[in-house]
Amino acid sequence: MRIEDGKVLEALPELGVELRRGVSLAELTSLGIGGTTDLLRIGRHEAIPELLNLLDGQGVTHKFLGGGSNLLAIDGELPFVVMQLGPTDMRERSEDRRQESGKRHGSEDPPLQPQLHDVVIEGNFAFVDAAADLGKTVTFCAKNGLGGMEGLIGVPGTVGGALRMNAGAYGTQIGSYVREVKVYRAGEHRIEILTGAEISFEYRHTSFAPDDMMLAVKLELPSKPYSEILQGIRICNEKRRASQPLGQKSAGCIFKNPPGASAGRMIDELGLKGLHVGDARVSDRHANFFVNAGRASAADMLALIANVRGQVEKAYGVTLENEVVVWNA
Repeated sequence: MRIEDGKVLEALPELGVELRRGVSLAELTSLGIGGTTDLLRIGRHEAIPELLNLLDGQGVTHKFLGGGSNLLAIDGELPFVVMQLGPTDMRERSEDRRQESGKRHGSEDPPLQPQLHDVVIEGNFAFVDAAADLGKTVTFCAKNGLGGMEGLIGVPGTVGGALRMNAGAYGTQIGSYVREVKVYRAGEHRIEILTGAEISFEYRHTSFAPDDMMLAVKLELPSKPYSEILQGIRICNEKRRASQPLGQKSAGCIFKNPPGASAGRMIDELGLKGLHVGDARVSDRHANFFVNAGRASAADMLALIANVRGQVEKAYGVTLENEVVVWNA
């Protein structure tokens, strides 16, 4: 979709939104698959309600893109524009955030500790922009003596994406450390701060609405010696290198694990490693990873997913549920 509405085009600069024409989602997703559309890069959280009201009022359909690490988008010209959070500086917002926190809790926050451009560390709390890279966030927290998230070091994508699906690995899930989430609630047309207790975090699922937009999060992390955290990170990295196709284009696990079972193990037991439709292929290393081995199309990948799901259902009586997010329209 191309934005041609004059009212929208005129308002975007005033809202701090950058318009990028004809962007290919194949270049923005870890699978390397997806069609083209206009991309809106959002520079200010506070502009989101007005932007969304504008797009809705002018009939411009839209979807929100995070890091693109768990996404399969259709081919060709997409029937919607894509929005994405652009780089923000947590340091510029830290004073406002401390004032907001003081109003809610009746006290001032402690002095700021070392900062990354999208992460602020204060004691055992990490205030993180949703657009921040998850791996870099885990590493930065570790260097400041905050652990607990070692298992997430190799999970691709952004912190916002990790929040939405309650990303986890090796006994760790991000939801365990969430204390507050700043979110744009599209259904209510406003930005809201939710406490961790108000959010349900389950296996690869949260209570966020499908059109909620993650903006920032407050994490509470346990203090640990950096050497101990680093050792945990090394162990997790070794496990990943031994079991996952890290050098290939993938979206991580395609299917969620059914209760008490392993999707990858069932696919492997059926001898489906290497099965392919065009260049969409079941990984030889991990059966629940489907890779783009060349120039796979979305149609190829969807056909492969349907094929594998059907064979597992026939053999085991289990219908596998997608973990990958599919944008069909």
